[in-house]
Amino acid sequence: MIKLSGPMLAPANGGAPDSAVVLLHGYGSDGNDLIGLAPHWQSVLPGAMFVAPHAPVGTEMGGFQWFAIDWTGDRVASRQSGVLAARPVVEEFLTDLWTQTGIAPERTLLGGFSQGAMMALHVGTALPRSQQLMGIVGFSGAYLPPEAFGTGTLAQPPVCLVHGDCDDVVDPNLSAEAKAMLADAGFDVSYHVSRGVGHGIAPDGLGFATDFIERVSKK
Repeated sequence: MIKLSGPMLAPANGGAPDSAVVLLHGYGSDGNDLIGLAPHWQSVLPGAMFVAPHAPVGTEMGGFQWFAIDWTGDRVASRQSGVLAARPVVEEFLTDLWTQTGIAPERTLLGGFSQGAMMALHVGTALPRSQQLMGIVGFSGAYLPPEAFGTGTLAQPPVCLVHGDCDDVVDPNLSAEAKAMLADAGFDVSYHVSRGVGHGIAPDGLGFATDFIERVSKK
């Protein structure tokens, strides 16, 4: 199986890492994009290592993708099949990270933007209960629930969803639908809409996610 790699930042406090933040970038980007979130969150997670792996497949326009998108056909179908196909790669990355560092799943935060958010949400809720994460942060994404979702056999980490209401790339309603689906299944969901914001992360959405991380890191 493909081994992921990407930029990494050591804990801000200079010590051995006591937690990890894994950041999954969007379509056509790479890990150097989302590693830029680390400085915003190091103050609330000073002992965390931050890592932003590059997705495994390149795109024709440059950058990387977690899965291919059928731009001329059924984008929903390509997203559903793509998320399922890419999941094992992300799961193996997490397993390797935990084995190599000794950091526990409950001290691991999984976040993502756009296509990376779709991966983070799916993978983080497909893990067994014994590997429940500290939390999941999804910016401008959508949710494909895993098999056995809602049966009580899978992990139910707290989830933060942030989306701009003017996003013309990923429909903002997809995050609203994710919030309803997860909340109905008993998840602790924090949900924020950035008004007048397109496909990106605005200061208010970033601040909302930071408050979420500070809360879940203290549990």
